This record gives sequence, C-alpha cells and structure tokens, in this order.
Amino acid sequence: MKKVFRLVAVIAAAAIAATAFVAPSATAASKVKVGLAYDIGGRGDKSFNDSAAAGLDAAKKKFGVTAKEVTVTTGSDSEREDKLRLLAKSGYNPIIAVGFLYAGPIKAVASDYPNTQFGIIDDASVDLLNVASLVFAEEQGSYLAGVAAALGSKSGKIGYIGGVRTPLLQKFEAGFVAGVKATKKSATVDAKYVTEFPDFSGFNDPAKLKVIAKGMIDKGVDVIYSAAGGSGAGNFAAALDAGKAGKKVWTIGVDSDQYLSATAAEKKNMLTSMIKRVDRAVYDVIATSVAGSSVNDVIDANAGIYGRQYNLALDGVGVSYSGGYITKFKAAIDKAAAGIKSGKIKVPTKP
Repeated sequence: MKKVFRLVAVIAAAAIAATAFVAPSATAASKVKVGLAYDIGGRGDKSFNDSAAAGLDAAKKKFGVTAKEVTVTTGSDSEREDKLRLLAKSGYNPIIAVGFLYAGPIKAVASDYPNTQFGIIDDASVDLLNVASLVFAEEQGSYLAGVAAALGSKSGKIGYIGGVRTPLLQKFEAGFVAGVKATKKSATVDAKYVTEFPDFSGFNDPAKLKVIAKGMIDKGVDVIYSAAGGSGAGNFAAALDAGKAGKKVWTIGVDSDQYLSATAAEKKNMLTSMIKRVDRAVYDVIATSVAGSSVNDVIDANAGIYGRQYNLALDGVGVSYSGGYITKFKAAIDKAAAGIKSGKIKVPTKP
C-alpha cells in the first residue's frame, strides 16, 4: 500500500507542478490569505524570524495578499498546534510555520485540513502532499563563512556558538569548521552551544551567549560565528566590550544580513553574515499559491517528502558583503562556492 501511495503522490506532485507557472490574476491574488506562524522571538528578532517576515512583506507588496502573523510564547507543541489550527480554521491558505519545532503540530493540523497548503521551514519529515518542506544547505553557506573567518583572523583562533545542540545547528558548525580548515590548516575552531537539546532557550538568551563569547575572547579568539537566533545579540555585545578593552574581535551574523540591522558600533565588528534565504522560501510558497499551485520539488520520493532545498546553486545560502570587510576575500570565497556547486568540494553536515 505504501508503494501505491508514493506512486500516487509522485504523479499528483507532477500534475500540480505543471500549473506552477500560471500567471496569477489580480483577483486571484487578492483572495489569498497567508498565515505565518513565527518561532519564539517573532518578528523583530533581527535574524531567523525577521528573514521570514521579509519574505512575507515582499509577497504582500508584489501580490497584494492579506496576511495574519502569529508568534508562540511558551513554545510548547500544544501552543504551536493551537496557533496553526486558529489560522486554518480562519481560512488562511497557505500557512507557513517558521522552524522545525512545528513539525509535529503541522502534521496534526495539515492532516485535518487536506485542502489547505502548508509550508514548514527547516524540516523534511512531514509526508503529506499539502505540506511543503523548505530546507537549506546551511553547511554550504557556513563553509563560505569559514573561508572568510580564516582569512580575517589574525590569531588563527576562531569560535562557533550554536543556539542549541541539534543536528540542524551542527550542520552550521560542520560546514564552518570545514571552511576554516580548508583555508588555513593551522587555525583552530572552538565550538560551543548555549543550551543542550531539548532546552531550546538557547535561541533567546543573549546574556548566556555573551558569557560564552567572552570566554572565547579571553582565550585569544578573534572571530566568532553565532548561529543562535535572538541570542546572537550576545556575540555582538561581547565584541563591543572587547573593543573597549583594546581587542579587535570580528563577529559573523546568521540567517539575514545582520549588518543591515546592527548599530553603528556593531557594524564595525561585523565581518559578514551567513545568509539563509528564509525570505525566499516564504515568498516562493506565497507566489506559487497565488498561481494556484504549491512548492513541490521532490525531496524524498520514497518517504513522500516534497518542497524545496535551497542550496548555493539556488542562491538559497551565501555570505554578505555589507560593510566591505570581506571584499578582498571575494576571489577565495567565489572559488570555494564554485567548488561546492560543481561537487569538487564535499561539505560535511556533521561535526
């Protein structure tokens, strides 16, 4: 029966894909009501959630769709499910969940609303045709950030701080370390996490991350890459304190181009950001919905997983050149990117 279902799923996905590029009418666009469910921190976190918000804002401007945004506060599965059910019951379609913690809740709700299209960022475990898995090759973008870190470091001591030790955040670490080592073999990378799974407070605890960053700086680390959502502010604060003490410490932002939302003082320390185009994924879900279709590339046909993987080839990840600090490293970064795209460079996904 599973084989039959999967065959039907593939055929159905192919049929839907055939309509993916139908030009939407103004009337069709005005009828689309988008639901966006943020992770803890919501709009205004200057990172992961804000990248999703940027995609929604771009789609609203382009298509004139209406939208409702909700944010979890306690972060429990029951709260996440309630938020999604509220959106589905109110007729929002598509509904996009920002973060892998929505996996269980979105499967439960999407099963009850088969005619509503859902999308989930950073998860590829929901085997339902009406759920688009929107995943990223974070290790590839982090590899490029590693190249920049190795070239920007004077001490050869580099740090990585993840929000929570999960396979997803370890992809960032693995790619970053690989990029550093491929560029400067003698360099070292000190990798730490704010919290251990299943404590997800590490994504919203800048004070704790600042303590970790300070510990690294005290040991001579002069470039720190933080992939920790709202906690990343602690990295920027630690670098500012180091500067007051006469130490130059570069920071590397994550998800969005954090240079654009940084203070004038923080900008002076922001070497680059590893950009993860969550905005593009959100926009794609809305655009295809307006066109009467869905994002349904085959991710795992055997498992019945559809959606899209955003990698370097799709410009789904990369590094920012804002501030101009890594412009002099562009040739080396471009060479690494070309190697990844061609398959010559195999970027690890596990530390």
